[in-house]
Amino acid sequence: MEFSTLALTLDAGVATIALNRPDKANAMSEPMWYEIKQAMEWLDNTPEARVGVLVGRGKYFTSGIDLAMLMGVGSQIEDDCDGRRREKLRRLILRLQDTLTSIERCRKPVLAAGHGACIGGGSDLITACDMRYCSANAYFTVKEIDVGMTADVGTLQRLPYLVGDGMARELAYTGRRVEGPEAQQMRLVNRCFDTPETLHEGVMEIACSIAAKSPLSIRGCKEMITYARDHSVADGLNYIATWNAAMLMSKDLFEASAANMQKRDPVFKD
Repeated sequence: MEFSTLALTLDAGVATIALNRPDKANAMSEPMWYEIKQAMEWLDNTPEARVGVLVGRGKYFTSGIDLAMLMGVGSQIEDDCDGRRREKLRRLILRLQDTLTSIERCRKPVLAAGHGACIGGGSDLITACDMRYCSANAYFTVKEIDVGMTADVGTLQRLPYLVGDGMARELAYTGRRVEGPEAQQMRLVNRCFDTPETLHEGVMEIACSIAAKSPLSIRGCKEMITYARDHSVADGLNYIATWNAAMLMSKDLFEASAANMQKRDPVFKD
């Protein structure tokens, strides 16, 4: 696909989706918001793409929402009726939320690999990903509090599941910086690598290992873990029973068994 704010490559089942506005610190402009959703839909619908890796080009992962976009909201929602103006703002927020929810909605795992700054909207972005990794020079901040607003596109809903209620409140209330090593300590990221170079190598190794697994089983794992977050244990158990009643007897199951007996690597259909 062709994008104006992203760069997309596909190699050995791993799709690398790069935020590509390095001259603007990868600030999340309006086109970028909508292109992220398009990229997730492409990843979901492309059989050859088994895993997505989200990265940032240049010095930073992202400086967050583009201030020009934020300042232009008023003109987008202009209306002589106060109720209609506020309805337009609500619909705009819902569209931005849906961009990030499209990462969860995508059946393929999406890994975030962040170096440098990950500010504001960047935190919303990575919390929607399946796993997060960073380099030691990375830092994260829920910056919205410092511009006089409440984060409204996903961080406050997803962050407590990652770092716990108390730490999520601390980060949201203070807007303080969390450096890479602390981000790993608080479980905001799975792992902190020493350098951006080792970050890239490490995350690609993880992505390739996922891409080598049964695609159908990986999609089931993502579906079940995400579902379990928002439902009771009983609901989750009932859902996985229904899922496996439908999906278990696949060619992937037989290929994995055959490969194990023959002491070779399995080869799965996309």
